[in-house]
Amino acid sequence: MSARAAEDVTARFSMRTMGTTATVTLAGADSSALAPLAARALRTFARVDSLMSNWTTTSDVARLNRALADAEPYDALPVGPETSKVLEAALHIAAASGGAFDPTVEPLVRLWGFLGGRPTRPDSADIQALLPRVGHRALAWDAPRRVLQPARAGLQIDLGGIAKGYAVDCVRDSLQKMGVTDALIDLSGNIAQLGSPPGREHWRLGLRDPANRDATLGTLTLTRAAVATSGDYEQFVAADGRRYGHILDPRSGWPADSLASVTVVMDSAMDADAWATALCVMGPAAAKKLAAARDDMDVILVERREDGPDLIWVEGSLAGSYSMSSGDGAGYRLHRF
Repeated sequence: MSARAAEDVTARFSMRTMGTTATVTLAGADSSALAPLAARALRTFARVDSLMSNWTTTSDVARLNRALADAEPYDALPVGPETSKVLEAALHIAAASGGAFDPTVEPLVRLWGFLGGRPTRPDSADIQALLPRVGHRALAWDAPRRVLQPARAGLQIDLGGIAKGYAVDCVRDSLQKMGVTDALIDLSGNIAQLGSPPGREHWRLGLRDPANRDATLGTLTLTRAAVATSGDYEQFVAADGRRYGHILDPRSGWPADSLASVTVVMDSAMDADAWATALCVMGPAAAKKLAAARDDMDVILVERREDGPDLIWVEGSLAGSYSMSSGDGAGYRLHRF
């Protein structure tokens, strides 16, 4: 793809949505024509939020959770069209990741206070008591009828680990339908791209250093459509001299802690969003093995080490796309796999 004309301009448009800030950057020759396109695209975020939020009582997910709370085993619960698409993808990735990603993690997220409460470290007994209410295998999904059937009581759904990526995909699709050829959409580290910025062949991103919000690990040139980064530095609980991050392992109920951040590059922001969470939970060895075996994803992992500097693992397929300049990744050791 050739670069856009250097005389073209970029304009950034932002809004608060889905508990964070969304930004759409558009490139074009006429800056006055970009604002209405961005406004229409940004409304897409509000629509997805209204369907999949756990913070309201009117969303599809809220209604589904009320139905799950009252359901008998194997009751057939209808799910709306868009929510069905995201739930089906979530259940697929849950199975493919061995439960490292799981849309039924909601009771644990609430227990830790990361959803609708004050973050706090719960007692081990309380975590163990909730584990029977978590597990994607207890949900039967009938895709043609868009019907969910729980095998046991007490299950609840949280699409927070995948819905932001889906929203980004929707905004990108909306922009394409409006004829936009060059754009970058960013929702809290869930990113999709179209075309290129003025004077360049590709969009480039500075990856945040999980240990220092004012520093970067390096620069990633986007050669695929989407990228997502997950890390335990955004939300956490400080207790017992430790920091417990918000990315929970649904199988144990405890936060994942061996990877400080994971960046996943894929064609779908929705898939990248969920897999970034899953790989965080899986840990460095399993994450590297899975990524190396798949052609549809490229990854960068930041591994915590107690016996030396933390490590940046860059998949070989990203060797030409990721670079570190002076000052980037200070205090880390770079490895490729």
